[in-house]
Amino acid sequence: MQLLRRGDSGPAVVEIRAKLREYGLLAPPGPAPSENYFDDDVEHAVQAFQQRRGLITDGIVGHATYRALREASWKLGDRMLALLVSSPMSGDDVAQLQERLLELGYDPGRPGGVFDDMTENALRGFQRDYGLTPDGVCGPATLRSLRQLGRKVTGGRPGLLREQELLRRAGPRLRGKRIVVDPGHGGQDRGVQVSGVDEADLVWDLGRRLVGRMAATGMEALLSRREDTCPADAERATFANAAGADLVLSLHTDANHSMHAQGLATFHFGNGSGATSTVGEALAGLIQRELLTRTAMLNCGSQARTWELLRLTRMPTVRVEIGYLTNMGDRQKLLDPAFRDIVAEGILVAVKRLYLLGQDDQPTGTFTFSDVLARELGRGQAQAI
Repeated sequence: MQLLRRGDSGPAVVEIRAKLREYGLLAPPGPAPSENYFDDDVEHAVQAFQQRRGLITDGIVGHATYRALREASWKLGDRMLALLVSSPMSGDDVAQLQERLLELGYDPGRPGGVFDDMTENALRGFQRDYGLTPDGVCGPATLRSLRQLGRKVTGGRPGLLREQELLRRAGPRLRGKRIVVDPGHGGQDRGVQVSGVDEADLVWDLGRRLVGRMAATGMEALLSRREDTCPADAERATFANAAGADLVLSLHTDANHSMHAQGLATFHFGNGSGATSTVGEALAGLIQRELLTRTAMLNCGSQARTWELLRLTRMPTVRVEIGYLTNMGDRQKLLDPAFRDIVAEGILVAVKRLYLLGQDDQPTGTFTFSDVLARELGRGQAQAI
């Protein structure tokens, strides 16, 4: 869709104003001529909405913000919910259904607001157990039952507990774990381009280095794309889900209109209203700390977002923004193959530390690729004996 920003006008701005007013973020309508104009008040309201929904707070209405504005208008009971394979239903009503099923002891996966096959299976299980027709459709009868029943799971958020328990059961060994490495952009989409340097090329090379190191430890590392392709984020998430990945690591670089913007940031799923990936948050923090210690880059923090890849994957997913190509210092670092080796090692070590759960660990920045290999091979030999 067309980007809408301060200074734009037209029927689309009228629609945006109406939605922001519906959410209590914009004052009642003033004189009619101003209703189709994107002014400072609209920009501030958009920024407030973006912050609330875990989006980039740039005040610009693009695809992600418009989707979130549309999805926020749905409440559970407004419509019948069902699995539509070609065009999955999404919205706050789906997220509310997923949260309710979790409270009742069923597992629809991450409450990301998309009605997928896991949500359908959880809904069918609920319907079957409570004497309803197990058709996987959330209609009036199912809604009445959902509202009448009390919680079965108490004392914490069950979705988060499940994710943590899966991590604990996975054990400390890396061998056999399946990781999807997602180099951003690709094909005709070159990403950030500065002084002849393409983001797509840099993260492809970094992804290959990371996959090589992971394979050496016995992990099954898969690339989300070929060098000449650029799947949409939803397709990358579908690939990871179909592969049954344990983790997804998405690699990017950043850009800014200011050449002074620089540094490293990591992102995990979280919508600002309770739904989050605790394991994703832990991994993002580990990657952030490892890379900051090893590279001395500026710390831009670890943050929750609702971007499609983070939201649609069923496993913990972290997006790593490794520097700004628009900053000369960051760009020079990224152009150095030795620096990309350091980044690949740091990410691998962070993954190992995640599975160690704090046991037999080493101080941040001191764990090496050789250490990881020695632990993996040493334990494998001990078990073989």
